[in-house]
Amino acid sequence: MTDFYKGKKVLVTGGLGFLGSNLACRLAGLGAKVTLLDCLLPGHGGNLFNMADFKKSARFVKGDIRNKPLMERLVKGQDVLFNIGAQTSHTDSMKNPYLDVDINTRGQINLLEACKKANPGIRVVYCSSRAVYGSVSKRVIDEETVPRPLDVYATNKLAGEHYHRVYAKVFGLNATILRVANGYGPRAQMKEPSFGILNWFIRLALDDAQIKIFGDGKQVRDYVYVDDITDAFLKTGRNMKIPGETLNIASGRGLPLITIVKEVVRLAGTGRIVHVPWPDTNKKIDVGDFVAEVSKAGRLIGWRATTPLRDGLEETIAFYRQNKKRYW
Repeated sequence: MTDFYKGKKVLVTGGLGFLGSNLACRLAGLGAKVTLLDCLLPGHGGNLFNMADFKKSARFVKGDIRNKPLMERLVKGQDVLFNIGAQTSHTDSMKNPYLDVDINTRGQINLLEACKKANPGIRVVYCSSRAVYGSVSKRVIDEETVPRPLDVYATNKLAGEHYHRVYAKVFGLNATILRVANGYGPRAQMKEPSFGILNWFIRLALDDAQIKIFGDGKQVRDYVYVDDITDAFLKTGRNMKIPGETLNIASGRGLPLITIVKEVVRLAGTGRIVHVPWPDTNKKIDVGDFVAEVSKAGRLIGWRATTPLRDGLEETIAFYRQNKKRYW
């Protein structure tokens, strides 16, 4: 990794959010010249404290991917773009679909046009979501599964994927798409539950509060620790020979949600699980059981998730215990 990234100019959009800041921290440690872009949209996870460990090794620009002139200036001269900036709340996308469309479609076009105009040779890694698959009958889902998104957010993330494929095929942009499963770990926002439910459950456990599980909690989920996601981004970014490809980034192992939450409560030593009926809207957009097939990522970028769930939960709980005032 160091051989590739040392001295490279790398732009991370959404750089003060959960995935972006963890990736930026690793990049800074590898000796990359890192620029973080984040608009710090209130309530959406951007947090200046997320770069506390590496603020002397990275440049922060407050700005928005919807600002085309800014994007043209920022992508110029960059070697790698990790395109993570997005509106990521499923529920918010249904309450305010116009904001989701504006960020997750028009913002993506702005960024791709900026690359085409100012830096057509840039390496681009686009962060998509497992949510694009929606609810499908297959238990284990590979990249050939036909997406059937169930909400506005997932629909627009799928559109973002298509834009990157079009620009790869038609304009030769070296762009690869990662469909990231449910992530958890340090540096995520913890003020509300709509941006990552497992981290929210960890907050509730640390507050010794009720953790409400919809239904029986037997819905199967595929959770992947943020350090593993970061490795996937880094390995994809250095592979210049997979333009237009789509890769699942997940643990490849499914567990019932209730099993995961019981482990959270056990490790935290606090928190209480209660079962409640499904809210009507949540039930309609729930994707059902999900386990990803991840062998393609193994073949193309030499990646697989290696962090056991218990280890990831322990590290996450320890991080938030130490930095509670920065995230609560």
